[in-house]
Amino acid sequence: QVQLVESGGGLVQAGGSLRLSCAASGLFFSIRAMGWYRQAPEKQRELVAVITSGGSTNYADSVKGRSTISTNNAKNTVYLQMNSLKPEDTAVYYCNVHFSDLTYHWGKGTLVTVST
Repeated sequence: QVQLVESGGGLVQAGGSLRLSCAASGLFFSIRAMGWYRQAPEKQRELVAVITSGGSTNYADSVKGRSTISTNNAKNTVYLQMNSLKPEDTAVYYCNVHFSDLTYHWGKGTLVTVST
């Protein structure tokens, strides 16, 4: 069974930084892509950033230039470094992992709150 454990969320002032982590464990095929999504209150879940096993990345326009997604393949872990945080970045951030057997899993989410 696959488990995704997220960490790093919390309360931060506007302009501050946070680093989110998500570690995949359990039995699974190789990882094709890892990413972060977020869902703000009363809004739909949206893509924040994704990185493929080949190292290609894609970012939402709203975080481009302020965020960096990276992985530690040996630890099956994906990171999201977020800088210059804004109140509109406040959301629950979810880790998402796609595997080579075409299955995918979600983490339980970690709350990021950016205060003014």
